Amino acid sequence: MPSQHQVRWAQLRVGLTVIFAGAVLALLIFLMSGSGGFLTPKITIRCYFDDAQGLRAGAPVNLQGVPIGNVSDIRIVQHGVSPVQVLLRVTKKSAQDIPSDSTAALTQAGVLGETFINIDRTTAKSTSPVQNGAELQAKDTPGIQDVVKSTQTSLQNVDVLVRRIDRIVSFIESGQGSIGKLIYDKDLYNRLNSTLNEVQGMVNQIANGKGSIGKLIATDEMYNKANASIDKLNIIIDEIQAGKGTVGKLLKDPTLYDNANQTIAKANGLMTDINNGKGALGKFAKDEQFAAKLDNTLTKLSSIMTGLEAGEGSAGKLLKDPSVYTNVDQMLVETRTLVKAVRENPKKYLTIHFKLF
Repeated sequence: MPSQHQVRWAQLRVGLTVIFAGAVLALLIFLMSGSGGFLTPKITIRCYFDDAQGLRAGAPVNLQGVPIGNVSDIRIVQHGVSPVQVLLRVTKKSAQDIPSDSTAALTQAGVLGETFINIDRTTAKSTSPVQNGAELQAKDTPGIQDVVKSTQTSLQNVDVLVRRIDRIVSFIESGQGSIGKLIYDKDLYNRLNSTLNEVQGMVNQIANGKGSIGKLIATDEMYNKANASIDKLNIIIDEIQAGKGTVGKLLKDPTLYDNANQTIAKANGLMTDINNGKGALGKFAKDEQFAAKLDNTLTKLSSIMTGLEAGEGSAGKLLKDPSVYTNVDQMLVETRTLVKAVRENPKKYLTIHFKLF
């Protein structure tokens, strides 16, 4: 049986072994965590926010989503509109990848996830890395409360819309309005049923070949006539393409084109001569003296016509003086009387007397 001294020594060795194993395990876990371990050199960076948004000490610090450290402290300080001071502990090696003008933002892992710090270097322009004790500018990001506040208006609008839809449905269920009557009015249903029956009857008549539409669908007469018309039309088109008939000659006979071309050429030559002042039409269009003479002649004719209308001169009196008309009419009457008397007694007027000396 072991002595009491041996038992105590065995218990001490077991305790020392457990303590040593726990310390080694804690050290390994700490080294594997994002903090980088006790022996890794670190620097402190300051950030200021207007609200912590549930951030806690020990929360991860990421650079573009990659863990580089932890939040070491959160406190309230006098710093204008951003009283929440957050101290970040990041590894010195990772700090070389953080430009001094980078921004830090509070980010949540999902809707209900933990709040952490994410450093963004995409908009940075500086080439110098951040130093120990430096301050990074905070970037405002909407939190879950901001999202809830922004959705309140949408939820209120949805609530108003649902209430309106409920009123419309109640209105329809009461049989009011066009849709309500369409659903609940029996008279409208009967009329629609009657209309459908009439349409069905018309369809049956068409299917049986009755009426114009029925004959068009059920018989081949209309098809045969249309086919014959198409055949005749094809024959006419073939004759036209062959140059037969007036239309065919119009399309195929080159003499018509030649004649038209010659006519156009002659017309162009005629227009050229006229533009050059040749011929009567050319002189009429280009000769200023001829135009002046023509204008003078027209002026004189206008003056003569004015005198005639005023009754001046022999022609004017002949047109305007009624006595001339009266005398001429009287002379014609006497002439007709003389001719009548000669016809009735020609010997009286046509006797010839010869006298001899």
